[in-house]
Amino acid sequence: MEEQYYELTVIPNSYYELFIDLIFSINDDALEEIDGKIIIRSTEHPQNIIDGVEAFEKELSSAFGENIKCEVYLEQKQNEDWIAKYKNSITPVNAGKFYIYPSWEQPSNDKINIKIDPALAFGSGHHETTSSCLEAISKYVKSGDTLLDVGTGSGILAIGATKLGAVCDICDTDEQCIENSLINFDINEVKLNNNWIGSTSKATQKYDVVVANIVADVLVMIATDLKKSLKDNAILVLSGILDKYSDKVMAKFTDLTLVEQIVKNEWVTLVFKKGE
Repeated sequence: MEEQYYELTVIPNSYYELFIDLIFSINDDALEEIDGKIIIRSTEHPQNIIDGVEAFEKELSSAFGENIKCEVYLEQKQNEDWIAKYKNSITPVNAGKFYIYPSWEQPSNDKINIKIDPALAFGSGHHETTSSCLEAISKYVKSGDTLLDVGTGSGILAIGATKLGAVCDICDTDEQCIENSLINFDINEVKLNNNWIGSTSKATQKYDVVVANIVADVLVMIATDLKKSLKDNAILVLSGILDKYSDKVMAKFTDLTLVEQIVKNEWVTLVFKKGE
C-alpha cells in the first residue's frame, strides 16, 4: 500500500512575504512557491500551520485595519515521490556575479557559487527580491567592507557578500533562520563574523553596507535604526517592497541619496547612499 501524505496550499490575498515568513518559522517540511501559492507537503497532518495562518490573519487584520485572508486547501494524496518532483522543479539561478544552485545540481565554472536548498529558509535566489539584492551586492560590495544582513532568512545575501571579501554580520527575529543560515555558511565554506536574534536595533557598530530584504511595512518601522547602523558614505539596500508601496518606503529615507532602483515584475529594490 502506497504511503499517503498531506498537501496544504495557502494563497494569501495580501502581505505574501509576511505569510511565507510565518510558515517557514513553523514548518520543517518541504515547501514550494508557485504563482503566489505556498504549498507544504508532509506525512503529518499540518493542523499547526492551518491554526497559525488563521491566527496570523486576525493579527494582521487588526494591525493594518484590513480584511486580510488566505485561501487554504488541504488534500490527502498518494505518495508519488513528490520530493523528486520538487527537486526537478528547482533550477539554478544567475544573479549578478552569483550562481545559486541546490545541492543536487552542479556548481558553475564561471560565477561565484552559492549552494542553497530552497526548503531550508526563505531566500533561495528564485524570488525577485533576493536576486535583485544579489545584483546590488555584486555591484556595491567591495573586499574588506563590513556588511549587516537584516532579516537574513537563509543567509544567502551575507554568504554572497562574504564570498566577495566582505566581513558580514547577520540578524533575524526568527531563531530558526539564524540556525539555518549558520548551516548554509558551513555548507558554502565561508566564515560569518557575528549573528544575533533580533533586528538592527541590537547592532553595536556601523557598517559600510546594510541590506534589508524584508517587507515595506517593517522597513518603514525600522527606518531610524537602519540609518543609525550606516557609516558615512555607506550603502543601504532595501528590498521586499511591492511597487505600490515604494513611495511610502522612500519617504522614510529622504535624508539619504537614492542611487538606484531595481525593478523586477511588481517588486522594487532601492539602493541608497548616506552622504553625497
